[in-house]
Amino acid sequence: MATDIDAEYAGLSAGFDRLRTALLFSGEYDERPAIVSISAGAGGMEATGWAEMLLRMYLRWSESHRFATEVLDRLDGEGGGIKSVTIAVDGRDAYGFLRAERGVHRLVRISPYDSQKRRHTTFALVEVLPEAEDAPEVGDIPDDDLKIDTFRAQGAGGQHVNKTDSAVRITHLPTGVVAQSQNERSQHQNREVAMKVLRARLLERLLAEREKERNELKGAHVEAGWGNQIRSYVLHPYQMVKDHRNEHETSDTSAVLDGGLDGFMLAELERVATEYVEPASDAS
Repeated sequence: MATDIDAEYAGLSAGFDRLRTALLFSGEYDERPAIVSISAGAGGMEATGWAEMLLRMYLRWSESHRFATEVLDRLDGEGGGIKSVTIAVDGRDAYGFLRAERGVHRLVRISPYDSQKRRHTTFALVEVLPEAEDAPEVGDIPDDDLKIDTFRAQGAGGQHVNKTDSAVRITHLPTGVVAQSQNERSQHQNREVAMKVLRARLLERLLAEREKERNELKGAHVEAGWGNQIRSYVLHPYQMVKDHRNEHETSDTSAVLDGGLDGFMLAELERVATEYVEPASDAS
Protein backbone atom coordinates (compact mmCIF):
# COMPACT_ATOMS: atom_id res chain seq x y z
CA MET A 1 0.00 0.00 0.00
CA ALA A 2 2.87 2.39 0.80
CA THR A 3 4.27 1.89 -2.70
CA ASP A 4 0.90 2.66 -4.26
CA ILE A 5 0.49 5.78 -2.13
CA ASP A 6 3.97 7.03 -3.11
CA ALA A 7 3.19 6.48 -6.80
CA GLU A 8 -0.17 8.24 -6.50
CA TYR A 9 1.46 11.14 -4.65
CA ALA A 10 4.10 11.50 -7.36
CA GLY A 11 1.39 11.62 -10.04
CA LEU A 12 -0.69 14.18 -8.15
CA SER A 13 2.39 16.29 -7.47
CA ALA A 14 3.35 16.31 -11.15
CA GLY A 15 -0.19 17.25 -12.09
CA PHE A 16 -0.19 20.07 -9.56
CA ASP A 17 3.08 21.41 -10.95
CA ARG A 18 1.63 21.40 -14.49
CA LEU A 19 -1.48 23.28 -13.38
CA ARG A 20 0.60 25.74 -11.35
CA THR A 21 2.83 26.45 -14.34
CA ALA A 22 -0.21 26.93 -16.57
CA LEU A 23 -1.57 29.46 -14.07
CA LEU A 24 1.69 31.38 -13.79
CA PHE A 25 2.26 31.54 -17.56
CA SER A 26 -1.30 32.11 -18.75
CA GLY A 27 -0.71 35.65 -20.04
CA GLU A 28 -1.40 36.47 -23.66
CA TYR A 29 2.27 37.12 -24.44
CA ASP A 30 4.03 34.96 -21.85
CA GLU A 31 5.30 32.43 -24.40
CA ARG A 32 6.98 35.09 -26.52
CA PRO A 33 10.64 36.11 -26.56
CA ALA A 34 11.49 39.14 -24.44
CA ILE A 35 13.38 42.39 -24.86
CA VAL A 36 15.16 43.53 -21.69
CA SER A 37 16.51 47.06 -21.16
CA ILE A 38 18.76 48.02 -18.24
CA SER A 39 19.46 51.68 -17.40
CA ALA A 40 21.90 52.90 -14.76
CA GLY A 41 20.61 55.40 -12.22
CA ALA A 42 22.49 58.36 -10.80
CA GLY A 43 25.82 57.59 -9.19
CA GLY A 44 28.60 57.64 -11.78
CA MET A 45 30.76 54.53 -12.08
CA GLU A 46 29.02 52.81 -9.18
CA ALA A 47 25.71 52.98 -11.07
CA THR A 48 27.17 51.93 -14.43
CA GLY A 49 28.99 49.09 -12.68
CA TRP A 50 25.68 47.92 -11.17
CA ALA A 51 24.01 47.98 -14.59
CA GLU A 52 26.82 45.79 -15.95
CA MET A 53 26.37 43.36 -13.03
CA LEU A 54 22.65 43.09 -13.84
CA LEU A 55 23.41 42.46 -17.51
CA ARG A 56 25.72 39.59 -16.55
CA MET A 57 23.07 38.23 -14.15
CA TYR A 58 20.40 38.08 -16.86
CA LEU A 59 22.79 36.65 -19.44
CA ARG A 60 23.78 33.87 -17.02
CA TRP A 61 20.11 33.21 -16.19
CA SER A 62 19.30 32.97 -19.91
CA GLU A 63 22.22 30.62 -20.45
CA SER A 64 20.99 28.32 -17.66
CA HIS A 65 17.62 28.06 -19.45
CA ARG A 66 19.29 27.62 -22.84
CA PHE A 67 17.71 30.84 -24.10
CA ALA A 68 19.50 32.61 -26.94
CA THR A 69 20.51 36.22 -26.26
CA GLU A 70 21.56 39.11 -28.46
CA VAL A 71 22.72 42.60 -27.50
CA LEU A 72 20.59 45.02 -29.51
CA ASP A 73 21.96 48.29 -28.18
CA ARG A 74 24.63 49.21 -25.65
CA LEU A 75 25.96 52.52 -24.34
CA ASP A 76 29.06 52.19 -22.17
CA GLY A 77 29.82 54.47 -19.24
CA GLU A 78 32.57 57.02 -19.61
CA GLY A 79 34.77 55.45 -16.95
CA GLY A 80 33.51 51.87 -17.26
CA GLY A 81 30.35 49.86 -16.83
CA ILE A 82 27.15 50.42 -18.79
CA LYS A 83 24.86 53.44 -18.98
CA SER A 84 22.18 51.49 -20.82
CA VAL A 85 21.82 48.20 -22.66
CA THR A 86 19.03 46.38 -24.48
CA ILE A 87 19.11 42.63 -25.11
CA ALA A 88 16.78 40.17 -26.83
CA VAL A 89 16.08 36.89 -25.01
CA ASP A 90 14.66 34.16 -27.24
CA GLY A 91 13.06 31.09 -25.68
CA ARG A 92 9.69 29.64 -24.68
CA ASP A 93 8.13 31.64 -21.83
CA ALA A 94 11.05 34.10 -21.84
CA TYR A 95 8.70 37.05 -21.40
CA GLY A 96 6.58 35.07 -18.93
CA PHE A 97 9.60 34.63 -16.67
CA LEU A 98 11.28 37.98 -17.16
CA ARG A 99 8.20 40.17 -16.68
CA ALA A 100 8.71 39.50 -12.96
CA GLU A 101 11.94 41.55 -13.17
CA ARG A 102 10.41 44.86 -14.24
CA GLY A 103 11.22 47.70 -11.88
CA VAL A 104 14.00 49.36 -9.93
CA HIS A 105 16.80 47.19 -8.51
CA ARG A 106 18.81 48.52 -5.54
CA LEU A 107 22.41 47.62 -4.69
CA VAL A 108 24.13 48.26 -1.35
CA ARG A 109 27.85 47.48 -1.11
CA ILE A 110 31.33 48.78 -0.39
CA SER A 111 32.12 50.48 -3.67
CA PRO A 112 35.29 49.27 -5.41
CA TYR A 113 35.47 52.76 -6.98
CA ASP A 114 35.68 54.55 -3.60
CA SER A 115 39.23 54.92 -2.28
CA GLN A 116 37.84 55.42 1.24
CA LYS A 117 35.93 52.11 1.07
CA ARG A 118 32.59 53.63 2.01
CA ARG A 119 29.25 51.92 1.59
CA HIS A 120 27.25 53.08 -1.44
CA THR A 121 23.64 52.62 -2.50
CA THR A 122 22.80 52.74 -6.18
CA PHE A 123 19.89 51.90 -8.47
CA ALA A 124 19.18 50.57 -11.95
CA LEU A 125 15.93 50.34 -13.89
CA VAL A 126 14.98 47.09 -15.66
CA GLU A 127 12.33 47.19 -18.38
CA VAL A 128 10.95 43.99 -19.94
CA LEU A 129 8.96 44.01 -23.19
CA PRO A 130 7.31 41.18 -25.14
CA GLU A 131 8.48 40.74 -28.71
CA ALA A 132 5.87 42.38 -30.94
CA GLU A 133 6.88 41.39 -34.48
CA ASP A 134 3.43 40.02 -35.34
CA ALA A 135 1.30 41.60 -32.62
CA PRO A 136 -2.02 42.70 -34.20
CA GLU A 137 -2.46 45.37 -31.51
CA VAL A 138 0.50 47.33 -32.88
CA GLY A 139 -0.34 46.78 -36.55
CA ASP A 140 1.40 48.69 -39.31
CA ILE A 141 3.08 51.92 -38.29
CA PRO A 142 2.76 54.67 -40.93
CA ASP A 143 6.02 56.31 -41.96
CA ASP A 144 4.47 59.72 -41.23
CA ASP A 145 4.25 58.69 -37.55
CA LEU A 146 8.01 58.18 -37.34
CA LYS A 147 10.87 60.61 -36.87
CA ILE A 148 14.17 58.97 -37.77
CA ASP A 149 17.49 60.48 -36.67
CA THR A 150 20.96 59.15 -37.44
CA PHE A 151 24.13 59.77 -35.47
CA ARG A 152 27.59 58.36 -34.99
CA ALA A 153 27.80 55.25 -32.87
CA GLN A 154 29.58 55.42 -29.54
CA GLY A 155 31.63 52.77 -27.80
CA ALA A 156 34.68 50.63 -28.33
CA GLY A 157 35.61 48.51 -31.30
CA GLY A 158 34.45 48.25 -34.90
CA GLN A 159 35.89 50.03 -37.90
CA HIS A 160 32.64 51.96 -38.44
CA VAL A 161 32.30 53.24 -34.87
CA ASN A 162 32.55 57.06 -34.72
CA LYS A 163 33.25 57.17 -38.48
CA THR A 164 29.81 56.97 -40.08
CA ASP A 165 26.30 58.01 -39.03
CA SER A 166 25.21 54.38 -38.72
CA ALA A 167 23.34 54.63 -35.40
CA VAL A 168 19.59 55.17 -35.63
CA ARG A 169 17.07 56.71 -33.23
CA ILE A 170 13.36 56.38 -34.04
CA THR A 171 10.66 58.44 -32.34
CA HIS A 172 6.98 57.48 -32.59
CA LEU A 173 5.43 60.94 -32.89
CA PRO A 174 1.88 60.17 -31.65
CA THR A 175 3.15 58.68 -28.37
CA GLY A 176 6.67 60.04 -27.96
CA VAL A 177 8.06 56.49 -27.56
CA VAL A 178 11.75 56.30 -28.57
CA ALA A 179 13.97 53.38 -29.59
CA GLN A 180 17.51 53.35 -30.87
CA SER A 181 20.23 51.00 -32.06
CA GLN A 182 23.93 51.52 -32.68
CA ASN A 183 25.43 48.05 -32.37
CA GLU A 184 25.02 46.95 -35.98
CA ARG A 185 27.49 47.80 -38.73
CA SER A 186 25.06 49.48 -41.10
CA GLN A 187 22.35 52.11 -40.77
CA HIS A 188 19.85 49.74 -42.40
CA GLN A 189 20.52 47.01 -39.81
CA ASN A 190 20.30 49.48 -36.95
CA ARG A 191 16.98 50.75 -38.28
CA GLU A 192 15.58 47.20 -38.31
CA VAL A 193 16.68 46.62 -34.72
CA ALA A 194 15.34 49.99 -33.57
CA MET A 195 11.96 49.24 -35.19
CA LYS A 196 11.86 45.89 -33.40
CA VAL A 197 12.41 47.60 -30.06
CA LEU A 198 9.94 50.37 -30.92
CA ARG A 199 7.17 47.88 -31.70
CA ALA A 200 7.85 46.10 -28.40
CA ARG A 201 7.68 49.41 -26.50
CA LEU A 202 4.39 50.30 -28.18
CA LEU A 203 2.92 46.91 -27.29
CA GLU A 204 4.06 47.30 -23.68
CA ARG A 205 2.45 50.74 -23.61
CA LEU A 206 -0.86 49.25 -24.76
CA LEU A 207 -0.63 46.49 -22.15
CA ALA A 208 0.15 49.04 -19.43
CA GLU A 209 -2.90 51.10 -20.42
CA ARG A 210 -5.08 47.99 -20.22
CA GLU A 211 -3.67 47.13 -16.79
CA LYS A 212 -4.29 50.68 -15.57
CA GLU A 213 -7.91 50.47 -16.69
CA ARG A 214 -8.37 47.12 -14.93
CA ASN A 215 -6.82 48.47 -11.73
CA GLU A 216 -9.09 51.50 -11.81
CA LEU A 217 -12.11 49.23 -12.20
CA LYS A 218 -10.92 47.09 -9.29
CA GLY A 219 -10.04 50.09 -7.17
CA ALA A 220 -6.35 49.20 -7.01
CA HIS A 221 -3.80 51.89 -6.26
CA VAL A 222 -0.60 51.30 -8.19
CA GLU A 223 2.54 53.36 -7.62
CA ALA A 224 5.42 53.55 -10.00
CA GLY A 225 8.71 55.40 -9.84
CA TRP A 226 12.38 55.31 -9.03
CA GLY A 227 11.68 55.42 -5.31
CA ASN A 228 9.80 52.14 -5.37
CA GLN A 229 12.49 49.50 -5.78
CA ILE A 230 11.23 45.95 -6.28
CA ARG A 231 14.35 44.21 -4.96
CA SER A 232 17.38 45.00 -2.84
CA TYR A 233 20.79 43.34 -3.18
CA VAL A 234 22.74 43.98 0.03
CA LEU A 235 26.41 42.92 -0.05
CA HIS A 236 27.51 44.88 3.06
CA PRO A 237 27.32 44.82 6.08
CA TYR A 238 25.48 41.51 5.55
CA GLN A 239 24.56 39.32 2.57
CA MET A 240 20.91 39.41 1.52
CA VAL A 241 18.77 39.66 -1.62
CA LYS A 242 15.14 40.48 -0.83
CA ASP A 243 12.13 41.08 -3.05
CA HIS A 244 9.96 43.78 -1.49
CA ARG A 245 6.81 42.70 -3.35
CA ASN A 246 6.56 39.13 -2.09
CA GLU A 247 9.15 38.97 0.76
CA HIS A 248 11.11 36.20 -0.97
CA GLU A 249 14.75 36.41 0.15
CA THR A 250 18.05 34.58 0.30
CA SER A 251 21.48 35.14 1.82
CA ASP A 252 23.20 33.44 -1.15
CA THR A 253 23.89 36.67 -3.03
CA SER A 254 26.59 35.11 -5.22
CA ALA A 255 24.17 32.55 -6.63
CA VAL A 256 21.58 35.23 -7.44
CA LEU A 257 24.09 37.51 -9.15
CA ASP A 258 25.30 34.45 -11.06
CA GLY A 259 21.82 33.99 -12.57
CA GLY A 260 19.98 32.05 -9.85
CA LEU A 261 16.74 34.01 -10.26
CA ASP A 262 14.07 31.32 -10.66
CA GLY A 263 12.99 31.43 -7.02
CA PHE A 264 12.46 35.19 -7.15
CA MET A 265 10.69 35.06 -10.51
CA LEU A 266 8.30 32.26 -9.51
CA ALA A 267 7.52 33.90 -6.15
CA GLU A 268 6.51 37.12 -7.89
CA LEU A 269 4.56 35.39 -10.67
CA GLU A 270 2.67 33.39 -8.06
CA ARG A 271 1.90 36.54 -6.08
CA VAL A 272 0.54 38.26 -9.17
CA ALA A 273 -1.46 35.21 -10.26
CA THR A 274 -3.08 34.67 -6.87
CA GLU A 275 -3.50 38.17 -5.50
CA TYR A 276 -7.03 39.38 -4.95
CA VAL A 277 -7.96 43.04 -4.97
CA GLU A 278 -11.27 43.97 -3.39
CA PRO A 279 -13.48 46.08 -5.68
CA ALA A 280 -13.81 49.73 -4.80
CA SER A 281 -16.76 50.46 -2.50
CA ASP A 282 -19.37 53.00 -3.55
CA ALA A 283 -19.02 56.28 -1.73
CA SER A 284 -22.80 56.51 -1.60
